[in-house]
Amino acid sequence: MQKDQKELSLRERKKLRTRQALVDTALELFTARGFTEVTLDELVDAVEISKRTFFRTFTSKEDVALAPEKELWATYSGYIENRPLPSEHLFSAYKDALFAALEQMADGWEQRFLASRSLADRTPALTAHSLRHCSEVSANIVRIVADRLDGQHPGHTELRLLLDLMLAAWHCALETWTSSDATRQDRAALIQHMHKAFAVIPAVAAAAAQDS
Repeated sequence: MQKDQKELSLRERKKLRTRQALVDTALELFTARGFTEVTLDELVDAVEISKRTFFRTFTSKEDVALAPEKELWATYSGYIENRPLPSEHLFSAYKDALFAALEQMADGWEQRFLASRSLADRTPALTAHSLRHCSEVSANIVRIVADRLDGQHPGHTELRLLLDLMLAAWHCALETWTSSDATRQDRAALIQHMHKAFAVIPAVAAAAAQDS
C-alpha cells in the first residue's frame, strides 16, 4: 500500500516525483507519437534523468507505460496481504480490497489509467505485457490467500474462481467506464459502475447453479 506523502522522507518524495514525471511524460509521448516510435533515450532526455535512474524506477518502456494499472494491483496485493481475510466471506474480501485500492490511488490516477489503457489497446506489445502481468498478479494473490488461510478454504480452484469472478465484474465495469463520455470518466463514475457490476453477481451465480 502507498504511504501518505507526509510520511515520506525527502529522498522518497524525490523518487516519487521522478517516477511521476516519467509516467506523465511517457504517456504523453507514447500517446502523441506511438509507443514503438519513442526511444528510451528520448524519454529520459525529456525528463532530464539518466538511464540508470530510469532503471532504478522501471524495468522497461512497457513497465512505465502500464504504470497506472501496476500501481493499482500492487496496492491491491498489499491490501490482500494485510487486511482481515475471513474464509467465509472471501469474495467480499477480494471485492472490498479493490475498492480500497482505488480509493488509495493518487490524484489524477484515473486519467493516467485511461491514457495507459488506450495506449495498450492499440499496441500489441503492451497488450501482451498487461495480460502477462494480470496472470502473474492473479497467481500471486491466490498464493497469498492460500498461505494466509492455511487450509481453512476448500482449495486452489475455489480461490482462483472467486478471484476470476471478481476480476470479470471489474472488467465489465471498466469497459462501461472507458466507453462512456469523457465527462463521466472520473473515479466516482468508475466506482459506481463497479457497484452495478458486482450487484449482478448473485443472479449470475444463481443462474449458473441452475445449469449445473
